Amino acid sequence: MMRALWSAATGMIAQELQVDTIANNLANVNTAGFKRQRVDFEDLLYETLRRPGAPAADGVQLPTGIQVGLGTRAAATTRMFDQGTFQETGNPLDLVIEGNGFFQVTLPNGTTGYTRAGNFRLDSEGNLVTVDGYPLEPSIVIPPDAESVAVGEDGTVSVIQAGAIAPSSVGQIQIARFINPAGLVSIGHSMFLESAASGAPAVGTPGLEGLGQIAQGVLEMSNVKVVQEMVQMITAQRAYEANSEAIKIADRMLETANNVRR
Repeated sequence: MMRALWSAATGMIAQELQVDTIANNLANVNTAGFKRQRVDFEDLLYETLRRPGAPAADGVQLPTGIQVGLGTRAAATTRMFDQGTFQETGNPLDLVIEGNGFFQVTLPNGTTGYTRAGNFRLDSEGNLVTVDGYPLEPSIVIPPDAESVAVGEDGTVSVIQAGAIAPSSVGQIQIARFINPAGLVSIGHSMFLESAASGAPAVGTPGLEGLGQIAQGVLEMSNVKVVQEMVQMITAQRAYEANSEAIKIADRMLETANNVRR
């Protein structure tokens, strides 16, 4: 019966993590470029009381055995990179990647961060930066006399300057993709870092070599589905309650055994 206490306790701990993850998903339902997480569980070790296939006393082989599980644990929290919903904003500095790929930005420590959030701004020097002030990589500088900004599907950035008739190119946005984006490390600010699990980034021109195209004046919002998260939260709550009931029942059984009189 002590096994039941500990096994049910692992179930409660696992469901706590499930609710924590769901709460974070719901909290970011309106965060541009946010990708929801899913908790993957696995069962723990088994205590083998009788091994399947073991020989019986009369020389026959047992078709089944007796194994008692010791509970569950969270094996991973997997980031789901399916496409989020698109929201048209009309802001020429709002960009979205239609398909695979990440925008590249330079972080304060000099490393490269990767994001799906395309809500860019201009800093005091005309650099295209994130809402946290991280510059796009490679850098794009908009001239101070630019009257309009246009971004093509291939990432070409063009401006029409005061007094000019024809647009002039000021840079090319390059995006990156990973063979295993779920292996990226989340650091907050809708930002990811590469890891040994994600593999090295393949950088290229939008629309080529499996990379998505860029659309202007549109934002990719969170891929969190509120109804789906609420259903999972209810399921986690019921599983938590069921495990707590298992602990109560095991406790009553132990109480009964302690009260046996000879």
